[in-house]
Amino acid sequence: MKMFTIGFTKKSADTFFSKLRAAGARRVVDVRLNNVSQLAGFAKRSDLQYFLREICGMDYVHVPALAPTQEMLDGYKKNKGDWSVYEREFLDLMRRREIERTVRRDVISEGCLLCSEDTPHRCHRRLVAEYLRERWGDVEIVHLV
Repeated sequence: MKMFTIGFTKKSADTFFSKLRAAGARRVVDVRLNNVSQLAGFAKRSDLQYFLREICGMDYVHVPALAPTQEMLDGYKKNKGDWSVYEREFLDLMRRREIERTVRRDVISEGCLLCSEDTPHRCHRRLVAEYLRERWGDVEIVHLV
Protein backbone atom coordinates (compact mmCIF):
# COMPACT_ATOMS: atom_id res chain seq x y z
CA MET A 1 0.00 0.00 0.00
CA LYS A 2 1.24 3.48 -0.81
CA MET A 3 0.35 6.49 1.34
CA PHE A 4 1.29 10.06 0.50
CA THR A 5 1.45 13.13 2.74
CA ILE A 6 1.38 16.83 1.88
CA GLY A 7 1.07 20.19 3.60
CA PHE A 8 -0.33 23.27 1.89
CA THR A 9 1.52 26.03 3.78
CA LYS A 10 4.22 27.83 1.76
CA LYS A 11 2.94 26.24 -1.47
CA SER A 12 1.19 28.00 -4.30
CA ALA A 13 -1.97 26.36 -5.60
CA ASP A 14 -0.06 25.49 -8.78
CA THR A 15 2.69 23.70 -6.84
CA PHE A 16 0.24 21.97 -4.48
CA PHE A 17 -2.08 20.56 -7.15
CA SER A 18 0.79 19.72 -9.51
CA LYS A 19 2.48 17.64 -6.80
CA LEU A 20 -0.74 15.76 -6.09
CA ARG A 21 -1.39 15.03 -9.77
CA ALA A 22 2.19 13.90 -10.40
CA ALA A 23 2.15 11.59 -7.37
CA GLY A 24 -0.86 9.68 -8.64
CA ALA A 25 -2.77 9.81 -5.38
CA ARG A 26 -6.45 8.93 -5.68
CA ARG A 27 -7.82 11.05 -2.88
CA VAL A 28 -6.86 13.61 -0.29
CA VAL A 29 -7.41 12.46 3.28
CA ASP A 30 -7.77 15.62 5.33
CA VAL A 31 -6.35 15.00 8.81
CA ARG A 32 -6.77 18.58 10.04
CA LEU A 33 -8.90 19.36 13.06
CA ASN A 34 -9.86 22.75 11.62
CA ASN A 35 -10.43 22.65 7.88
CA VAL A 36 -12.77 25.59 7.31
CA SER A 37 -10.59 28.55 8.27
CA GLN A 38 -10.43 31.44 5.81
CA LEU A 39 -6.68 31.43 6.49
CA ALA A 40 -6.42 28.11 4.66
CA GLY A 41 -6.97 29.85 1.31
CA PHE A 42 -7.34 27.28 -1.48
CA ALA A 43 -7.17 24.46 1.12
CA LYS A 44 -10.41 25.41 2.90
CA ARG A 45 -12.63 22.32 2.87
CA SER A 46 -15.32 23.37 0.40
CA ASP A 47 -12.85 25.03 -1.98
CA LEU A 48 -10.43 22.12 -1.75
CA GLN A 49 -13.14 19.59 -2.60
CA TYR A 50 -13.96 21.56 -5.74
CA PHE A 51 -10.35 22.11 -6.83
CA LEU A 52 -9.37 18.48 -6.27
CA ARG A 53 -12.27 17.24 -8.36
CA GLU A 54 -11.82 19.79 -11.17
CA ILE A 55 -8.02 20.02 -11.33
CA CYS A 56 -6.91 16.55 -10.29
CA GLY A 57 -9.97 14.33 -10.70
CA MET A 58 -9.45 13.31 -7.07
CA ASP A 59 -11.76 12.58 -4.17
CA TYR A 60 -11.68 14.31 -0.80
CA VAL A 61 -12.43 12.84 2.60
CA HIS A 62 -12.11 14.42 6.04
CA VAL A 63 -11.07 11.98 8.78
CA PRO A 64 -11.19 13.84 12.13
CA ALA A 65 -10.13 10.65 13.96
CA LEU A 66 -6.64 11.32 12.54
CA ALA A 67 -6.48 14.85 13.97
CA PRO A 68 -5.21 15.97 17.36
CA THR A 69 -7.57 17.40 19.96
CA GLN A 70 -7.99 21.17 20.18
CA GLU A 71 -6.29 21.11 23.57
CA MET A 72 -3.23 19.34 22.16
CA LEU A 73 -3.08 21.65 19.16
CA ASP A 74 -3.34 24.78 21.33
CA GLY A 75 -0.71 23.49 23.75
CA TYR A 76 1.78 23.00 20.93
CA LYS A 77 0.92 25.86 18.55
CA LYS A 78 -0.49 28.72 20.61
CA ASN A 79 1.51 28.04 23.78
CA LYS A 80 4.70 27.11 21.90
CA GLY A 81 4.80 23.69 23.50
CA ASP A 82 7.54 21.11 23.21
CA TRP A 83 7.36 18.89 20.11
CA SER A 84 8.36 15.75 22.03
CA VAL A 85 5.44 16.25 24.44
CA TYR A 86 3.00 16.85 21.56
CA GLU A 87 4.32 13.79 19.72
CA ARG A 88 3.98 11.55 22.78
CA GLU A 89 0.45 12.81 23.50
CA PHE A 90 -0.65 12.39 19.88
CA LEU A 91 0.76 8.86 19.63
CA ASP A 92 -1.11 7.99 22.81
CA LEU A 93 -4.30 9.49 21.37
CA MET A 94 -4.01 7.34 18.23
CA ARG A 95 -3.49 4.24 20.38
CA ARG A 96 -6.59 5.06 22.46
CA ARG A 97 -8.63 5.72 19.31
CA GLU A 98 -7.31 2.46 17.80
CA ILE A 99 -7.06 4.13 14.40
CA GLU A 100 -5.49 1.02 12.89
CA ARG A 101 -8.88 -0.67 13.42
CA THR A 102 -11.32 2.22 13.04
CA VAL A 103 -9.90 3.86 9.90
CA ARG A 104 -10.51 1.89 6.74
CA ARG A 105 -7.42 0.83 4.78
CA ASP A 106 -9.14 1.54 1.46
CA VAL A 107 -9.52 5.20 2.47
CA ILE A 108 -5.80 5.48 3.23
CA SER A 109 -4.48 3.32 0.38
CA GLU A 110 -3.28 5.55 -2.48
CA GLY A 111 -4.50 8.51 -0.44
CA CYS A 112 -2.61 11.63 0.54
CA LEU A 113 -2.76 12.77 4.16
CA LEU A 114 -3.24 16.54 4.20
CA CYS A 115 -2.27 18.94 6.94
CA SER A 116 -1.11 22.53 7.01
CA GLU A 117 2.57 22.18 7.93
CA ASP A 118 4.87 22.72 4.96
CA THR A 119 7.14 19.77 5.83
CA PRO A 120 6.33 16.49 7.59
CA HIS A 121 9.11 16.70 10.18
CA ARG A 122 7.05 18.31 12.93
CA CYS A 123 3.60 17.51 11.69
CA HIS A 124 1.09 14.99 12.93
CA ARG A 125 0.48 13.68 9.39
CA ARG A 126 3.92 12.03 9.56
CA LEU A 127 3.04 10.53 12.93
CA VAL A 128 -0.22 9.14 11.52
CA ALA A 129 1.58 7.64 8.51
CA GLU A 130 4.33 6.05 10.61
CA TYR A 131 1.86 4.76 13.21
CA LEU A 132 -0.25 3.05 10.53
CA ARG A 133 2.85 1.62 8.83
CA GLU A 134 3.90 0.07 12.16
CA ARG A 135 0.44 -1.47 12.67
CA TRP A 136 -0.41 -2.45 9.10
CA GLY A 137 3.09 -3.38 7.98
CA ASP A 138 2.83 -3.04 4.22
CA VAL A 139 2.79 0.76 3.90
CA GLU A 140 5.14 2.83 1.76
CA ILE A 141 5.12 6.49 2.84
CA VAL A 142 5.85 9.20 0.27
CA HIS A 143 6.08 12.78 1.55
CA LEU A 144 5.27 15.36 -1.13
CA VAL A 145 7.33 18.40 -0.13
